Amino acid sequence: MKSLLLAILFILPFLNWANQIEFPDIVLKNVDFDFKVYAEQELNSIEINGKRIELVAKENFYSGTTNLSQTPTIEGFEVLKTPMIIPGWLALLPPLVAIILALIFKEVISSLFIGIFIGAATIGFYTDNWIGIFSAFLTVLDNYIIRALNDEGHLAVILFSITIGSIVAVISKNGGMKGVVNRLVKFAKDRTSGMLTTYFLGLAIFFDDYANTLVVGNTMRPVTDKLKVSREKLAYIVDSTAAPIAAIAFITTWIGAELTYISDGVKKIEAQGEVINESAYGIFMHSLAYSFYPIFTLFFVYFLIKRGKDFGPMLTAERNAKNTQSGTSEKRSKELEEFEPVNSKKVKSFNAVIPIAIVIVGTIIGLLYTGFQTSKAQLFDVNPSLISNTWENISALPEKPVSFLQKIGLLIGNADSYSALLWSSLTGLFTAIVLTVSQRIMNLGQTMETVIFGIKTMVPAIAILVLAWSLAAVTEDLQTAEYIKTFFGRDFNSVWILPALTFVISAFIAFSTGSSWSTMALMYPLIIPLSFGLASASPEYNEMAILYNSIASVLAGAVLGDHCSPISDTTILSSLATSCDHIQHVRTQMPYALTVGAVALFIGIIPSALGVSSFVLIPIGITVLYIVIRFFGKEV
Repeated sequence: MKSLLLAILFILPFLNWANQIEFPDIVLKNVDFDFKVYAEQELNSIEINGKRIELVAKENFYSGTTNLSQTPTIEGFEVLKTPMIIPGWLALLPPLVAIILALIFKEVISSLFIGIFIGAATIGFYTDNWIGIFSAFLTVLDNYIIRALNDEGHLAVILFSITIGSIVAVISKNGGMKGVVNRLVKFAKDRTSGMLTTYFLGLAIFFDDYANTLVVGNTMRPVTDKLKVSREKLAYIVDSTAAPIAAIAFITTWIGAELTYISDGVKKIEAQGEVINESAYGIFMHSLAYSFYPIFTLFFVYFLIKRGKDFGPMLTAERNAKNTQSGTSEKRSKELEEFEPVNSKKVKSFNAVIPIAIVIVGTIIGLLYTGFQTSKAQLFDVNPSLISNTWENISALPEKPVSFLQKIGLLIGNADSYSALLWSSLTGLFTAIVLTVSQRIMNLGQTMETVIFGIKTMVPAIAILVLAWSLAAVTEDLQTAEYIKTFFGRDFNSVWILPALTFVISAFIAFSTGSSWSTMALMYPLIIPLSFGLASASPEYNEMAILYNSIASVLAGAVLGDHCSPISDTTILSSLATSCDHIQHVRTQMPYALTVGAVALFIGIIPSALGVSSFVLIPIGITVLYIVIRFFGKEV
């Protein structure tokens, strides 16, 4: 069925017997290939998907080169050959091999490289036979890694990460971080209060998961090390507050993409003759009641901390950290020595508080500013006269925000989060340098050496991040996520199972591709009209309730998949920020994520689809999680 579906996408209607076009036996995205055009008239070029392709005359036909990034639409021509469909298991192989090898050998860089190579070799074999397999080794670098580095968003994350690393190095050397630790220790007097401080700081930075992860992880690491909290537990707290709080807060950098997907989905539904008298923002707000996994995760983390219990690999990691004299291994102790203040007499917390506050506040200001500019441009497209009072007229946008918080949420949703993060981090680094030099803690040369040292500390994790992005590019070319998505092509006899399948498949896509954003981009356009259409055709179901549940399940599944995947960028950033071994972070976090995911599925998503109120299910689910910790968790 999957092969048939993909073949249909690339078979053009027979429009003209005289003009025919021949494509090769392959269906791969972003891969150039040759094609032939047979025509009675002379041809110099042909237009494919709006792109003009030059043709070269060869005997009785013309040839050219293009790729199948989109379904070919060529008026007046016919596809002569049915494309050969790569078997689905080959599309799944690269990410699964990378994940399995990383978990078995506890070494992620080589595992990611092998996964990329397998994908490149698969594409090479289908494009150039056996020669393509040998050239795939070089393709890993000159195609996929270069492509990952050519992405502006990826470069922004790299720059933001190394800038944060530099800030941490400077405020550690100038004594600022030591001063913060001394102050936080007054509140974080033991392991429990230290972890709770980390937890609530993670909730406070709710507007962006990247900023949350890097700021909280780097800030709290010295505190939790001193209190003998394992790096694995710190990484788990950071990772499991960052994405879940960003997923359910309605003033975040995620909201813009979500509202766009919802708005486009509503348009598809209305194009079929249905009427939805609710704005995209209203639909999103209603869907929050069905966001079981993010909500349950936040409570689960809190219960683990308060009860002082753990289970699985995390229990071992916590006991090792607690029973070690310094709370860290010898390797980690040496690492901490490199960040010791150069002058123990000039330990002042404001040297760290001011730069970090600038990063946090500056990010919010940058989000509002760039969001305002984008919203102003959108209003201009609607009606140029509306930009005279952008704030008052912002409700004229398709999302129709009305309240103050909805307007603020839309502004941040429309923001350029990468620019905001870069501006704030650069300003924070500049401030840290000025504070250090002006107080003569270090001279300018020593301070810049510290900046470079901070950059060096981030290089290993950035290498993993780049390889993870490269693997994502391979899965895009192989259409891995598209293949998984085709499971929804079958007929569903029971509408109630749709949100549950949405949750599971979204989690599997995010786990396989390492990206919750690409999961949302793939699933929302399909699920929104599908869930509403199936529910409206069944009188026993409330179509809006199924719609809300399905929308929430896409996002929740994406977050779950990210939490379990060793190739996820947010998981890698959590390891990076907390200086935790990446595979150890994945191994210790996965049992917790799957436990919460199972409760969310069987106590939240499925019963709510059958009509049980989420306001009843949420307390029940929270209680079940507490019981799990109470009876299965063990004292550290």
